[in-house]
Amino acid sequence: MPIYEYQCGECGKEFEYLVFKSSEVPDCPACQSQKVTKLMSASTFFSKSASGMTESSSAAASSCSGCAATSCGSCTP
Repeated sequence: MPIYEYQCGECGKEFEYLVFKSSEVPDCPACQSQKVTKLMSASTFFSKSASGMTESSSAAASSCSGCAATSCGSCTP
C-alpha cells in the first residue's frame, strides 16, 4: 500500500494519502474537494561514503537548480 502525495486544485493544499486500491482518489482534507492531482515525489537515497559514513542525498537537493531531467547523467557541470 503506497503513500502518494496530492495537491488540491481548489485550495492548493498538499497532502499525503495511503492508497488501499489503485483506483482510489482521496478528497482534500482541508476543503473536501475532489479536484486533486497526484504529485511526483522526491526520493531520498542513502549510501556509504569512502570513510564508511552513511550519507543521504535527495533528488530535490540536486546541485542542478531547475533541472527537470530524471537523472543527472544528462547534466553538464
